[in-house]
Amino acid sequence: MQFEQMKEELLQRINNKQLVNATVSQPRQKSNEIKRIKLKPIELKGIYHIQLEYQFERILKHENITMEKFGESLDGILEQFRQLHIQFVNEIVQIQLSKKNKVLWKSEKSKEKQVNLSHNRKKQYLLDDATPYPFLIRLGVQTEDGKVKKQKYDKFKQINRFIEFIDDSLDHLPKDKQIRILDFGSGKSYLTFALYHYLKIEKGLNIKVTGLDLKKEVIEECREIASDLQYEDLEFLVGDINDYNEETAVDMVVTLHACDVATDMALARAVKWGAKVILSVPCCQHELNRQLNSPALTIMTQHGLIRERFAALATDSIRAEILTLVGYETQVLEFIDIEHTPKNILLRAYYHGQKPTIEQRKRYDEFVQFLSAKPFLQNELQDYLNS
Repeated sequence: MQFEQMKEELLQRINNKQLVNATVSQPRQKSNEIKRIKLKPIELKGIYHIQLEYQFERILKHENITMEKFGESLDGILEQFRQLHIQFVNEIVQIQLSKKNKVLWKSEKSKEKQVNLSHNRKKQYLLDDATPYPFLIRLGVQTEDGKVKKQKYDKFKQINRFIEFIDDSLDHLPKDKQIRILDFGSGKSYLTFALYHYLKIEKGLNIKVTGLDLKKEVIEECREIASDLQYEDLEFLVGDINDYNEETAVDMVVTLHACDVATDMALARAVKWGAKVILSVPCCQHELNRQLNSPALTIMTQHGLIRERFAALATDSIRAEILTLVGYETQVLEFIDIEHTPKNILLRAYYHGQKPTIEQRKRYDEFVQFLSAKPFLQNELQDYLNS
């Protein structure tokens, strides 16, 4: 299909009010501040509009456009992004654009969907909050008929936010072999089960997932749930990050709330295994707090609470920069709203192998020297930083 023909096909369906929703992703330029755009039809004062939800790293912005002006907006969208996932009334369309706008169009029939033109309709999740999912029922997030329990709604939102990060990572995972995924410090494993469900069941990918945690009783419970759900490619092991030596290569490493340098151990392992995707939510960053010695910051660091928070932010900044220096495209993102937990930073890194510039390394060295920091992760990856 030619590029212009593709636009005509889209506009025809949208003009015929067949659009249910759409997601536009994969910015052509890494510098693009807009990471994703979601589209949905709405009715304002009796007039049909398309609402565009622009998703930046930390904020959302909305714009409502009449059909007369939507064609011009679509041109701008296609200039900036390479992937579209579109749900029409009875059809799902996936579009992938090459750098030269070669079009890959995939279409499949779907069950008929209702178009909701309400302006204030509820948030659309990758996991629907009215659909029963066996793993969420088993974990106590949903009732047997698929309703999210009131006291578990924050957990449901967290799970969906995590799945959005997983969904964004799909293009960075291998297509020609089984995808190997490790989750260090899996704990009760809400997100481990969610990851497995989304990639294996929703997306049909060939994956093998291992959850690792020190708490034997928690691991035994997770094993029982995985067995009951017949999740054959999901295993749980009792073990420590530092002692796990069963792998030589891993495609994705997830580490959620590993305490202090345990996060750094997991990040170092991920780099050494050549992981293409790293998702890390750090916790309890004490290392830099103990080392911090910068007279210029005394106005801040003389206060224990401020010192602790500054040290945590500086630690995650250092981690992100080290990952960048060893060949990753690294982002620091908000995992969930800060009102739900203060541990809301997620480090997301995709491997591209690009060498850092002299200026990047100099900037990093000056920063850690200013703080009198001797980062654990820097020591663990010294050979990679010097290569």
